[in-house]
Amino acid sequence: MATQNKELLGRRLTRLEDPPLIAGIGKYAADLNFPKQLHMRIVRSPYAHGRILSIETGEAQKLPGVVKIWTSEDISDLPPIDFRADKSSEELKPFRQNILADKRVRYVGDPLVAVFAEDPYTAEDAAELVVINIEPLRVITSADEEPGEFDDGLSSEAALLTHTYGDIDGAFDRADTIIELDLRTGRHSGVPMETRGAIGVYDHEKDILKLYGAAKVPHRNRDTLMRMLNRDSDKIELYEGHTGGGFGIRGELYPEDVLVLVGAMRLGRPIKWIEDRQEHMMAANQGRNQRHLVSIAADKDGLILGMKDEFYHDQGGYIRTHGANVPNRTMCMLTGAYKVPAYSALCHLRLTNKTPAATYRAPGRFESTFVRERLMDALAIKLGIDRVEIRRRNLIASEDMPFSIKFDEKGVENLEIDTGDYPKLLDKSLSWLKWDDLESDLKKRRSNGEMVGAGIAIFVEESGKGPSDGARISIDDNGNIEVLTGGASLGQGFETTMAQICANALGADYNRINVVHGQTKLIPYGIGAHAARATVMTGSAVNITALSLRNKALDLAAEMLQLPADSLHIVEGVIRVSDNPNGPSITLAEVARRNDGKLEAEDFHHTKESAFPYGIHFAVVKVDPDTGLIDVERFMVAYDVGCMVNEMLLEGQLIGGCVQGIGGALYEEFVYNSEGEPMAVTFADYLIPTLDCIPKIECLITEDAPSPHNLLGLKGGGEGGINGVGAAIAGAIDQAVGIPGAIIQLPVTPQRMKEILKSI
Repeated sequence: MATQNKELLGRRLTRLEDPPLIAGIGKYAADLNFPKQLHMRIVRSPYAHGRILSIETGEAQKLPGVVKIWTSEDISDLPPIDFRADKSSEELKPFRQNILADKRVRYVGDPLVAVFAEDPYTAEDAAELVVINIEPLRVITSADEEPGEFDDGLSSEAALLTHTYGDIDGAFDRADTIIELDLRTGRHSGVPMETRGAIGVYDHEKDILKLYGAAKVPHRNRDTLMRMLNRDSDKIELYEGHTGGGFGIRGELYPEDVLVLVGAMRLGRPIKWIEDRQEHMMAANQGRNQRHLVSIAADKDGLILGMKDEFYHDQGGYIRTHGANVPNRTMCMLTGAYKVPAYSALCHLRLTNKTPAATYRAPGRFESTFVRERLMDALAIKLGIDRVEIRRRNLIASEDMPFSIKFDEKGVENLEIDTGDYPKLLDKSLSWLKWDDLESDLKKRRSNGEMVGAGIAIFVEESGKGPSDGARISIDDNGNIEVLTGGASLGQGFETTMAQICANALGADYNRINVVHGQTKLIPYGIGAHAARATVMTGSAVNITALSLRNKALDLAAEMLQLPADSLHIVEGVIRVSDNPNGPSITLAEVARRNDGKLEAEDFHHTKESAFPYGIHFAVVKVDPDTGLIDVERFMVAYDVGCMVNEMLLEGQLIGGCVQGIGGALYEEFVYNSEGEPMAVTFADYLIPTLDCIPKIECLITEDAPSPHNLLGLKGGGEGGINGVGAAIAGAIDQAVGIPGAIIQLPVTPQRMKEILKSI
């Protein structure tokens, strides 16, 4: 294979995605229209939990322009939406969501009826004429309530999940210090700028179903639809357009996606559905909602002996496509960057009568980092040890890498952290911040009456989880290069990243590269873009394929120039003699021309291992004692990605993640009343941080610990910006108000802050 270089990597190359978006000619789901299309509107349950007694659609059917109305009886042949991320969970299958609610509704917003009409206005008018008769049942709004009945004879506690290793009883028996905390993370979500949308089209002549508006994981959703609709892979095509944000919420398979496809097939016309914002905030996946009863055991020097955690995961009304992925990620990542000799976690996976929960950026890690770092702050206070020092004493050392965590349970996935130098990143961060000076300045400000403080959170991420991804790269006789992948673009700069990796490996002109993605018809495989996989998995596949194509081009050029292949190199699409820039040369276009007009390679990246980036967050906050408002004055994220592809894009990912983390730490929360009614279905009630709430976020990006599991040493950067935000802000608030352990719940809203301040 050709020698790997990194000449183009790390550079702040201009984004390739932006021209159509800047020009206003992007194609989002709502922009797509097809001849003779019908519009779908969903009638949703107004009750959080109840037994369906009757659904009357007669008046709605009479409305001119209404073509068809479906209830669950009309699609009784369709199975519930299947799991894609947790296929082993047989015990969880009874808790899956039906396409339309059958017999019971389980959250406000549960789809009951699908209305198909000639235009969206008629569809909405008809939906309002549907009469629903529901017998209310007991409503559960918190996972730590006594479990109820999900269905006849089926408890709402879907599973008890465990992760354990080491002698946990012995660790606590010999501990000098034991600390117990009761911690909560509030329910919030990514609320992307673009709501969900789907258009189903049926090609009757070819018997092909087409779904437009796909995102995130088109190939995996195709595979799920194949199982659900009993169709071959070449009979279902998914198409990804421009996507206005993802964050884990967009791109999962929802009831509406299935309905537009089945509707298109059975009604013989394209079906379009575009979600409004109120629907999105009561029907799209939510997350984060957990309560942890957690404890830590340590010796007199502050060295951790063990951690125990019993927590309640609020899954909402159904278990959707991820199965038990989020609580499992919470458990397996709870120990973070620290050496923890013994560990025990027990999760109560419970259904409640709220919107179903699933992944949101850094799923399970935002929550577990908050829990772990609250323990570390409490341990530092209890033992009188500096909070930075107690973390340093417990960090996994670089010489311990790779660091293995093997759980006792069969079927539980073990961890092997590939590389990392956590103390080095800590030292670099403290130097960047001038930490001692910062602490001194904050202390002086507090002595003058200001409520100011700083907090720290250290974390490890998991990225690039396999098993494989591939790419196909071709060069035409004009020298244009096409990179075809099964990846997905959610606004993160996917096209730029793949083009930059390709140009670097191939020696091509970056501006001649076109990245094609999100079309299952063109390439039969693809891992999509989720869990910080795209750069590591798809990027590695593009790198390997570009190197293969480079070798092929050099071999052909060597024949044409009558020179040894190892004497040639490629720069900006021109093949030259390595040590003679004025010698004979030939372009990639000419090589393709001599090869029947096209030069192509297809290759794959395979791995059984994950890549583990890691980071540290620092927050400086000021609390207003009169209003309870918390101002984040300064925020810094240090993050090691092993190998950086594009500095500008990575900074954007980190900054965007930090902003979302600030939202989850201080503002955003889906609140429900005792009847299970959502109290935040508009942006008047669900508060998102705006520019005036956000400080300039400082990014310290390092490449000290490349991953050995791919040629470039890549680690993912998509979730490092959000992971530790809640934990760092919580520690900063504690110091600001002078109450150790004050923050036990996120978000820290002004109302909660004022309650805390009453104790001063």
